[in-house]
Order: sequence, then structure tokens, then C-alpha cells
Amino acid sequence: MPVRFGTVADLEEFMTRPTPALVRDFASIDGDIIILGVAGKMGPTLARMAKRAAPEKRVIGVARFSEAGLQEQLESWGIETVKADLLNEAEVNALPQARNVVFMAGMKFGASGNQALTWAMNTHCPALVANAYRNSRIVAFSTGNVYPLVDVLQQGALETTPAEPRGEYAMSCLGRERIFEHFSRVHGTPGRLFRLNYAIDLRYGVLYDLASRIKAGTQIDLSLMGHVNVIWQGDANAQALRCLAHCTDVTTPINISGPETLSVRWLAQELAARLEVEPRLVGSEATTAWLTNTAQANALFGYPIVPLGAMLDWTADWVARGEIAYNKPTKFEARSGAF
Repeated sequence: MPVRFGTVADLEEFMTRPTPALVRDFASIDGDIIILGVAGKMGPTLARMAKRAAPEKRVIGVARFSEAGLQEQLESWGIETVKADLLNEAEVNALPQARNVVFMAGMKFGASGNQALTWAMNTHCPALVANAYRNSRIVAFSTGNVYPLVDVLQQGALETTPAEPRGEYAMSCLGRERIFEHFSRVHGTPGRLFRLNYAIDLRYGVLYDLASRIKAGTQIDLSLMGHVNVIWQGDANAQALRCLAHCTDVTTPINISGPETLSVRWLAQELAARLEVEPRLVGSEATTAWLTNTAQANALFGYPIVPLGAMLDWTADWVARGEIAYNKPTKFEARSGAF
């Protein structure tokens, strides 16, 4: 494992290295790969990893590309790009066909202030895609927020745990899953519903949120969310891509995160020690949290490669040096589900 990352280029080079298991899985599936919603926080590194794992396959990234320079950066990595509005049916139907689809489009941040667009992006858009790519495999990103808050002593929600979404964002995410499930049954489209929480990139994520608050001297209220699961973004991307080789005939959910149930108090103390400051912790932990049980994913893919200790070391070093951040808090502590 690297000791630290000096630059964003170093970070992304490491984060996009394909595992031997991913290379083997890609060799076992036919066809090219299209990534819908490639311009989000995880999309560019996932696309680059896919291309590095299978240079002979076309990897196509689709988005509106409102961020300057991103489309050109993807193309410099050998990824074909298409600018399109995924809420426009004609534009979706005009997209290149590919045997393998990774669906990453969606709306979370600002969902509480624009519920109509949230529902459109998270339910109408999947319907358009499911129809347009009925002859493909579809791995659709989802979230652990579709589950109820669960007892922190019981190792997290299983894929069989009944959904109980809180707030319109989580409701719309469950709607997205139901849309993909419906069209999977109608068209015979294999797939997976990728229930992820929470991916760690040094520029955002639960660990960045905690470390940046600790460095700034901001109070952390443990009563809001006292326990979490996290996974290195490179591991999450590799597992998402490997899901293309592990689709079910009718799409089904799979929980993706690290295997540990982590105390936010302990994480804050560990980050504070590395930052050489005293954390301002208040409140007492609740007995429930949004947690998932990843036994199914671990059986398929093995444990994540990057250990928690490395993520803590890297995040503290990155934040201490004041390196670039996305300034997009995860809002992991929002028990109400209002994002």
C-alpha cells in the first residue's frame, strides 16, 4: 500500500488499477461497456478502471458533461464520450448499444429542495434506460438508504431485509430499483442493483467529512449517526464492474461496503490522533444506524483490498495538507433521510 498520495494524479492512478479478478471477469463476458451518468463523483475512476481492465473493449461514457475538462480527460484515457440528457427519450434511444451497462445516473444532493426532479432522475430515467438497453446486462447503482435503520449490534441489513426508505430521496431510489426490476422481468434483462454505502475517496466521503470537521474544530454530534460502513472507492468500482459477470436473470440487490460496523466516535478519535488535534465530540450514539451486511458480496468478490487503516492514514494526510476536495458532504448523519 502507498504511504501517501502526493497529487490527484497519483491518487487516481492507484484508485483505477484493475485487480486480476476484474481482468478475469471481464475476459468472461462478451461485448463493450457503456457507463450512463459517468460524470459523477465515482464515474470517471470507474470508467478508467474498466478501460485499464479490458483495453480491447470499447468503454463509452455518457453524461451532460457540465464540468469543464472532464470529457477531454476521459477521452485522454481512451474512453469514448457521448454528451446526452438521460431524461430525453430520443437522446437515450440514440445512444450506442452495448452488451454491458453500468447505470450511475441519479440525484441525491438537493433532493429535499427539488423533489420533482429527484423522482424524474431516479425513476423516469431508469425506465427509459431499461427499455433502450433491454438486450444488455444492467448493473444499476443504488444505496443502502432504502433499508430501515437497524440495530448496530446485528451486523447490518441483509439483501432480504424489507425496504423501509426514509425521505423522498430514499423512496425514489427504491423506485429506481423497482423500475429496473420490473423491466428486467418484462424483457428478460439480467442485472444487479448495487446498494452502496459509503465509498471513500480522499476528496469526499465519510472519512473526509469527519477529518475536515475535526481539523476545523467543528463539533461532531454522535447522536445523529453513531455507526457507519465504508469502502475504498477503488474496491467499490471493481466490485461494480465485476457485477457485470455476476448478474442474475432477474435483477437482484447486492450490498456493497466494507465488512466492518464502524463507530463514528472511534473513527473521529483515530483521525484526530493522526491530525494531532482534539476532536469535539458531543452526544451519545443511537442504538440504530444505516448499516448493511456485505456477506453476499464478500462471498462473490472476497474482502475489499484496501484496509481501513490505510484509508484513515491517507485521509488524515490529505486533509492535513489542505489538498483538493469536492465540497460535497455525504450527509451520512441525516437520520431523517433529508438530503
